Amino acid sequence: MLNIKELLDEVKASPYREIMVVAPHTGVVEFVGLKPGDQVHGRRGEYKEKPGTLLANLTREKNTKSITAPEKGEVQSVRTELEGKFVEAGEPLATIRHFLTRKEVIERVLQEALHLFRAPERAKYYFVPEVDQKLKVSGKRSVKVYEGMELMIVSRMKRETPLAYSGPEGIIYSVYFGRGDNVDEGEPLIGVCPEDQLTVIQDVVARIQSEWEEE
Repeated sequence: MLNIKELLDEVKASPYREIMVVAPHTGVVEFVGLKPGDQVHGRRGEYKEKPGTLLANLTREKNTKSITAPEKGEVQSVRTELEGKFVEAGEPLATIRHFLTRKEVIERVLQEALHLFRAPERAKYYFVPEVDQKLKVSGKRSVKVYEGMELMIVSRMKRETPLAYSGPEGIIYSVYFGRGDNVDEGEPLIGVCPEDQLTVIQDVVARIQSEWEEE
């Protein structure tokens, strides 16, 4: 059985996510004076049209690219020793500690509590028509899956092949991809909940929604 208290205690013990900001390409780094302890924000606006806090500039062949914070959080470290130096793509430049939002906590707990059926290869995934229709009409928790059930169509390089579900019997609780999205190998496609665990998981979600305080 799912241990609600244990799951919540685990998240509360480490309610952060460390985000490493790296150089997107080669170039000369120029930092903008941020230091550990400073607060930053990610993209904002109705359409996320406003960039996050400027962290550094990266210049290559007289072209300067702004490197901004991907999420809201607190600056943990800045590689100031790289100021004015040429760096390679992927070089770590700064670390941000992001306090988990209520939604992120729920997703973290669900990914531990549910059985995750993962993509076997990088491709586009579609539910078979009868499942797709049921999901649209009645919602995620209306679809029951079982071992060997033909569940999806895998589309890759102009070929389409059926994909059968593998895992414990249960209902689809979460869907992690959108129609037509390219999904990387190993990424979750759906989260499946055994029917006898549905009430327990719903209690977990309700408890997080009522107890989790966002910064």
